[in-house]
Amino acid sequence: MIEGARFFWLHNTGPIGCLPDSVICYHPKGGNLDRNGCLRPENEVAQEFNKQLKDSMSQLRTQYPDAAFTYVDLYKAKYAIISGRKQLGFDDPMKLCCGCHYGYNIDCGKEEVVNGTVYGNPCPNRAKGISWDGIHYSEAANLCIAARLFNGTLSNPPIPLRYACHK
Repeated sequence: MIEGARFFWLHNTGPIGCLPDSVICYHPKGGNLDRNGCLRPENEVAQEFNKQLKDSMSQLRTQYPDAAFTYVDLYKAKYAIISGRKQLGFDDPMKLCCGCHYGYNIDCGKEEVVNGTVYGNPCPNRAKGISWDGIHYSEAANLCIAARLFNGTLSNPPIPLRYACHK
């Protein structure tokens, strides 16, 4: 702020318990999964972080009244895609579009044959995948997320991105 910055667009963290890589590596017990197959403990940590981030931003708004702070709920945008996947035309959110982690760690772009099955090639219908490689969201999922974020419905204050740099 000392250097003159006045417009800030801060987004929270997404549902890390819904990343296939987290679910696969954690080997969850049934009670630790929510109705979408996401890890509850990891998502609770993400939600607590998001709460503290939002509280900190409220303090910054008070401390710097001439600045514009827009808080964007990335968690809600990503979780809405996971929970509404069928209506949006997406496949299982725990399925990877590229690579394989089920019993083997095969990175995207590397091809390996395991018991006669070829792993590592991208999925044939990328528009249906939510997770690209277990950590990153697919292009199709990111387009859906961006549409939800840019229109301002998941922002505080609720303002489209194109107006976020106005006070």
